Amino acid sequence: MSQIRFGIDLGGTKIEIIGLLTSKKDADINSAKTVYQKRVDTPKGDYSATVNAIANLVLDAESILAAKSMNFKEIEGLVGVGIPGSISSKTGKVKNANSVWLIGEDLQADLELALNRPIKLANDANCFALSEAMDGAAQGEDVVFGAIIGTGCGAGIVVNGQILNGVNAIGGEWGHNPLPWMNEDDIAMPCYCGLKGCNETFLSGSGLQNHFTYNTQQKLTAKEIVALAEQGDASAKQQLEAYTVWLAKGLASVINVIDPDVIVLGGGMSNVESLYTDVPKIWQNWVFSDEVNTQLRPPKFGDASGVRGAAWL
Repeated sequence: MSQIRFGIDLGGTKIEIIGLLTSKKDADINSAKTVYQKRVDTPKGDYSATVNAIANLVLDAESILAAKSMNFKEIEGLVGVGIPGSISSKTGKVKNANSVWLIGEDLQADLELALNRPIKLANDANCFALSEAMDGAAQGEDVVFGAIIGTGCGAGIVVNGQILNGVNAIGGEWGHNPLPWMNEDDIAMPCYCGLKGCNETFLSGSGLQNHFTYNTQQKLTAKEIVALAEQGDASAKQQLEAYTVWLAKGLASVINVIDPDVIVLGGGMSNVESLYTDVPKIWQNWVFSDEVNTQLRPPKFGDASGVRGAAWL
């Protein structure tokens, strides 16, 4: 008998749901078939609306799939949610979320109440790393570091197919380490976590935007800055070159600690093709080794990878 696994990716700008059809006897990610997928805008700053949006996505998906003659009992059930933060083992509530309106909220309990079923939550970067390690860009590799460089900056670590969550539920919280080996020209901007100079303030898409605005007084999106750089605009090109160095330093510090087989990039900045050639050319300057065999790869499933991982929680 088959079943549906629903995955939810709760992002800073969008909420996405995916429905994966798999056999109950062979719940294998490699045999799963995508039967439903939809995105809606995230209700920024509104916690209640966020809970309602997630619940409505699940209920609407079940209704649509049931109308397609699928047995409803096989549809209702498994829901995993990737969140831009983690769950405190002390309080059971959300902590460390760059979508700050989630912090301190009992998201799991509220979603379980809204949907009347158990819900599994995990850090969105962990979901991303799990998906890419299982059947994505890092399939078959032992140690995988999945770095999200999008609205925020986070990461997940998967070792032999298992998420490394950590005793404090912060495994892979790379975004809130300081950018290493900073130059005098690097501006340590304040981070929402209360500190300054975090990787997130440099390596997220928002970080790129903020540094470009600081240097040029122009307010452009990260996508617009990259496009200008590719067109030869001097200011944008200079900013993207600085970003490339920052990313190389940030990832070099990861290699020095966990020495992964593969690093997979996710989030909006992962679409910048030059990063995959330019970063490995220079990261050895900061890696404590005579060679760097770690591979830097784009995600196989693009920005849908996190939602797939959530379905497999």
